[in-house]
Amino acid sequence: MLTVLVLLPTVVAALLLCVPRAAPRGLFRWAWTATAAVELALAVTVWAGYRADGGTQYETRARWIPGAGVSYHVGVDGLSLPLVALTCVLFLACALYALRGTPKVREFAALFLFLQTTCLGLFVALDLILFFLFFDLSIVAMYFVIAGWGHRGAARAALKFFLYTFIGSLALLLGFIGLYLAAEPHTFDIVDLTRENPLAGRSGYGALVLLAVGVGLAVKTPTVPFHTWLPPAHTEAPAAGSAILAGVLLKMGTYGFLRIAMPVLPEAWRTYAPVLVVVGVVSVLYGALVALAQTDFKRMIAYTSVNHMGYIVLAVGAAGSVGGGREEARQLAVTGSVVQMVSHGLLTGALFLLAGVLYERGRTYDMAAYSGVAGRAPVLAACTGVAAFASLGLPGFSGFIAEFQILAGSLGPRPVATALAVLGILLTAALFLRAFQQVFLGPLRLPVAAPGADRPFPDVRGHEGAAVVPLLALGVVIGLAPRFLLDVVEPASRRLLELLAR
Repeated sequence: MLTVLVLLPTVVAALLLCVPRAAPRGLFRWAWTATAAVELALAVTVWAGYRADGGTQYETRARWIPGAGVSYHVGVDGLSLPLVALTCVLFLACALYALRGTPKVREFAALFLFLQTTCLGLFVALDLILFFLFFDLSIVAMYFVIAGWGHRGAARAALKFFLYTFIGSLALLLGFIGLYLAAEPHTFDIVDLTRENPLAGRSGYGALVLLAVGVGLAVKTPTVPFHTWLPPAHTEAPAAGSAILAGVLLKMGTYGFLRIAMPVLPEAWRTYAPVLVVVGVVSVLYGALVALAQTDFKRMIAYTSVNHMGYIVLAVGAAGSVGGGREEARQLAVTGSVVQMVSHGLLTGALFLLAGVLYERGRTYDMAAYSGVAGRAPVLAACTGVAAFASLGLPGFSGFIAEFQILAGSLGPRPVATALAVLGILLTAALFLRAFQQVFLGPLRLPVAAPGADRPFPDVRGHEGAAVVPLLALGVVIGLAPRFLLDVVEPASRRLLELLAR
């Protein structure tokens, strides 16, 4: 089942590239959309058949490069299944969003389908080399998305994105090789490495491996100071590319902490957890403060991703503080970090798609060029308002569930850091309210490139609403009835803490 889920998009992408460019554009769009819908149906089927207390399921293991200890090993548990479902939801939303007006649609659809394979493959990978393979291929696919369909500065932004994240991936590979050499017998299998704990009692070696793995994952997350590739990549990428970059690709870093760094390197993680806490708090405050200073709507959303990812890093760092606070609190922090990944993917993905709607009308992200847009586009204003309030952690939305769990779980182990992180919520509220007020309220003012006062400013169209509204609806569902998600995540969080306490 998982193999079909992972490889089906790439198979369809290869078939699309075999179809002549002269074929009707609608064929490529609807083939992409249909494939994304089938992928979501498969993900729902996997979720429906998943037993919440059963550990890793849908597991497949086959010999791949046995001489090097590499296998094709995939499976899902409560940490990865929510991200698999999130990936399928976001890629379907992007397919719907791109139904109209996308140039070179055949190549665009094929590239996104291949990118979906890389994302799903990483979240189900249980072998370090398989994880690294999908990690690297996602960088290549996103590079072409930004460079091929981005805005005027896309080439430079794509190059910066590729170089930064590729260097991070090389650090990650170095750490994986260190784990391989430490294991007896040598293996890259994550399950075997977790069980054997090969670096127990080897504090110096473990510190170096954690440094390499941590830097590689921190670049992808991204955390301060490894975040500088993110704002230009988001600003210059097409709206669908930004939604996937923020909603899915950033989660590869935080998921790597939960899947690899914490269970495979428990002793080193406990020792250096305070460093992660500090990095998380700095990212929370820095991301919010810099976002507050932005005049570009899309760039502002990009910096809020640094802020929101900082909460996750704070949570996983606090979970490593075994000597302080109760175990229930640390479990709450881990669970909150997974819920935050899902919530951020849904809400920030929706915000980037809405930023794309605004840009299509006005041809600029400069917030000073807009005012009173709500009078012309009330649905756009309403959707943006819901996404903004949900992102700042208002009760009733998924962001509140995630941030409440993270802060409640981190307060016992790390009270000072958690108190500082709470300031990030206040700053986030200020920046979203300021942006919403400037763009959507007040007297009407539209960019020169937009329709004049005597012509309508188009509201959200059908395909745009079909992409954005379900993302916001899921944010509300998780905010009001999160039990279906928490029942999957909480048992996996308990198992992770048991491994971390070894």
